Amino acid sequence: MPNPKRRHSHARKGRRRSHDGMSIPSFAACPNCGTPKLPHKACPECGFYRGRQVIKEAEG
Repeated sequence: MPNPKRRHSHARKGRRRSHDGMSIPSFAACPNCGTPKLPHKACPECGFYRGRQVIKEAEG
């Protein structure tokens, strides 16, 4: 198994890791209740997705 002959510089390490950063998830407003939700997911507040209710509301 070959091993590296020389160590990588800080700049080379930084260029390799430049795409590893976390990104902030985008939110979309629920068309039914208006709360922010992740796109392509059911609304955690009202349970609607694409105009119909897919999750039963919690009774409280």
